[in-house]
Amino acid sequence: MDTKSSVPTAIEQAGPSVLEIRWSDGHVSRYPVAYLRKACSCAACVDEWTGARILDPAQIPSDVRPVTVSPVGRYAINIAWSDGHRSGIYSFDYLREICPCPACRPGGAPGDDRSTEQQPERETR
Repeated sequence: MDTKSSVPTAIEQAGPSVLEIRWSDGHVSRYPVAYLRKACSCAACVDEWTGARILDPAQIPSDVRPVTVSPVGRYAINIAWSDGHRSGIYSFDYLREICPCPACRPGGAPGDDRSTEQQPERETR
């Protein structure tokens, strides 16, 4: 199945530091929550013109966590974070693109212990 057409069937907190998404194609993504916070691509975190990351990962508290996860239409979720950030919209395509599991990132899957310097790669659109 094309992962671009896959949609979440379940989204849940799988422990204090992991958000788990089950996809309609059977795949399960387990995102370290700090990784997702650093991956925010809103205008406050990424320059809209250049695509350069504005967010300083060192400013994100190590204990950051989702406070709420809300649907945005049928294409994305919004995560309100414990650090007060609330403007990020994570499209389902983007979430699949940055899935940190070994099947999605062969040859170097990031783990739950990602350093603050490591960022998910994002396509320039």
